[in-house]
Order: sequence, then structure tokens, then C-alpha cells
Amino acid sequence: MESPNPIVPDLPPDSSLTVPAKTEMADRNFVHIALIIVFGMIATTLAQTQVLGKLPIQNLLKGHLHVSREQMAAFFFWAGLAWYCKPVAGLLTDAFPLFRTRRRWYLLISSICACGCWIALGLVPHTYKALLLAAIVVEACLVMASTVVGGFLVEAGQALQATGRLTAIRMLVMNACLLVQGPVAGFLASGAFMIAAGANAAVALSIFPIAYLYLREKPTTTAKTAVFINALDQLKKIGRSKTMWLALLFIGLFYFAPGFSTLLYYRQTDQLKFTQQFIGNLNAIDGGAGVLAAILYSRLIRRLNIKTIIFWGIATTVVGTMFYLFYNNKTEAMLVEAEYSFFFFMTDVALTDLAARATPSGCEGLGYALILSVRNIAYLGADYVGSHFADKYNIPFSKMVYVNAGTTAIVLVLLPLMSRLSPVLMTSVDKSAAKEK
Repeated sequence: MESPNPIVPDLPPDSSLTVPAKTEMADRNFVHIALIIVFGMIATTLAQTQVLGKLPIQNLLKGHLHVSREQMAAFFFWAGLAWYCKPVAGLLTDAFPLFRTRRRWYLLISSICACGCWIALGLVPHTYKALLLAAIVVEACLVMASTVVGGFLVEAGQALQATGRLTAIRMLVMNACLLVQGPVAGFLASGAFMIAAGANAAVALSIFPIAYLYLREKPTTTAKTAVFINALDQLKKIGRSKTMWLALLFIGLFYFAPGFSTLLYYRQTDQLKFTQQFIGNLNAIDGGAGVLAAILYSRLIRRLNIKTIIFWGIATTVVGTMFYLFYNNKTEAMLVEAEYSFFFFMTDVALTDLAARATPSGCEGLGYALILSVRNIAYLGADYVGSHFADKYNIPFSKMVYVNAGTTAIVLVLLPLMSRLSPVLMTSVDKSAAKEK
């Protein structure tokens, strides 16, 4: 991240939302900071119904309830409802302290609630509505925990001028979770659903001891009447940040390409006859490719400007999408998943870094929540739209591949606009710099 960021003005010294100074953040035990981010990402990533619980839930919905492709996509779209409202959680953590802390108690309480709700999800009747309602509540708890971790990450990144490297660490951990998630989810999908629910409950609770021991904050002295002023101030800052809104537009357009994630799952099970375990192993390949992309990005961003990385990331993602036309057997499936995931996650981390750079100071939780909300709405909404039209108009899988690639390519046309509006942001490299031995 460039120093200083011209679109992120410093807050006045007496503001209760002032971002910790670089020296203050550096004084914290780095191992503790890393543990909070790593375990926070593990707990809020793996425990999602879209991750470790996805294959067991898909198997339950398709194998026992016999839902259609559109119903399957709709389930996961509505299960992620809380993620679309994540800015509300960001506003709460930034402006409304809980027990005089902005992060600590929100994270502790939400991790306990997520654990309990996963257990409840395993116990409810196996009907579409009951499972969906329980899944929505699970995700609501994870949203709050994820918001705290994201706000902490942006706060530390801006203070140390290291958003690029910390975002890469986030992506590294997230994709490492996918690397583990694939085989484990395949195994869990082959057994009793309650076992899968219990495993997810344990993962959701894993951040609790780390947060309890290491996430320490100085008690906020903000008066009760001031929290509303702080909240309004954050909304004004976010509303005035044209660069951030443009970055969010890029993220939304990149993800909102009529998707075929659910269509691919039905193709894998019905036509290609892949087992749940093999599908899980394919997810592990996705995660491994994502890990490599995150590592490479953390290196490239120190040498190349972010505009260059975004351009080539989107271009290669478009080309990589077309290879799904050759997705006809196990060998081809592994090769296609690997190349597509690498290019996709390279673009993902670059766009997330761009939005994090544009987040106004003091609004870290709200800003990061907006980033992920747009991402989730676009991604899950695109899958639902793709499944809906494929079922309604009997569109073959191959045509959906063409549509997805074409709509993704549109983002390249808009890239020059971002460069003109924010030349410094788009041409900067990450100048954080930890000394490399």
C-alpha cells in the first residue's frame, strides 16, 4: 500500500475512531496478531455452510429431499442472507462497542453462538424450510465473527501500510481451508449429517480460546450518545468515497457472471458419476491453486502495480473459464479446476486488496464488510440466476460457460475508468516491507 494513501484522510486526534498508529500496532506481539487473523479466518471460513458443510448439505438436499438445481442454488443463496447485510455488522463493531470493546466481545460471543447453531442445524427435522432457517442463523453468527476479523485485518494493514501482504495472508489461509475442506467435506458427506454438524461446530468455536487470550483492547471511552455520531460519521465517509464504490462495482461485476457452480455439481454427480469424495478432492485442488495464487500475489504486488495484476487476472480468468467446455472426465476435471482456480483467486485477491486500500480510516469493519457483502451477493446471486435460467429454458452446460466467460470479460472494458479516477491507487505497489532474509 502506498504511503500515505491520498484518499484516506487522517482522523482528528480526539476521534474515538482513530486508527492505531503504526508504532502502536507494531508494538503488539506479531505472533498474537497472526494467530487472531489465522484462526479467525479458519473459524469463519471452514464453518460456513458454503464450505465444510456444503457437500454434506448438498448430498442431503439432492439425495434425500430430491431438490432441483434451482432449489439447490436458492438454498445457498438465501442461507447467505446475513452476508449480504454484513455492513450492518461492520457498523456495529466500528461504532457500537460491546462491553467497551470494538472487537473482543463481539468475536467471543459470536463464536459461541455459531457453535451452538451448528449443533441445532444437525438436530432440526430434515425438511427444506427447517434446514434453510437453521443455516441462515448459523451464517448470521459467522458474519459477526468474520466482520471482527476483517476489521482487525484492515486496521492492522492500514496502520502498517501492508494491506497487500495481509490480504494475501487472508487469501492464503482461506484457500488453505479449501485445501483441507475438500477431502474432509467429502468424507463427512458420506456419513451421518449430525457428524458433519458437530465437526463444523468445533471449527466455529476454535477462535474462542485465541481471542480470549490474545485479542486485548483498551476500553473505549466513547460516550453512549457519541456512538450514533460515530455511526453517522462512518456512513458519510463511506458514501463520499468514490474510489471505494468504484472498487466495489468492479468486484460485483467480476462475480456477477451467470454462474454454473450448482450446474457443475449436478453434472459431476449425474453425468460424470463422480463420488462425493472425489468432488471433495477437486475442492482441495481449488484450494491448493488458491494458495499458490495468494503466495504469488504477495510477491508480485511488491513489483507490479495493481492495475496490471487485475488486468491479467481477469483476462486469464476469462480464458480459463472456457476450458470448462472440456470438463468430461476425472483427469480433465482436475486440470480445469486447477488452472481456473489459480487465475480466479489471483484476481480475487487483487480486487479485494484494491477495495481495502480505498476503505476510509476509522471505517475498517464497515468497509471490509461492504467488500465481502458485494462479493457474496454477486457470487451466490449469479449461481442462482444461472441455475434458474438453465432449468427454465433448458440451457445446456456448455452455453452457460460461454455466458459466464463473456460477462466476466466486460470488467476489462471498465478498467481504464478506474485508472482515470484513481491513478495513484491503481499504479501503486505494496510498500510494506518486512525485510526478507
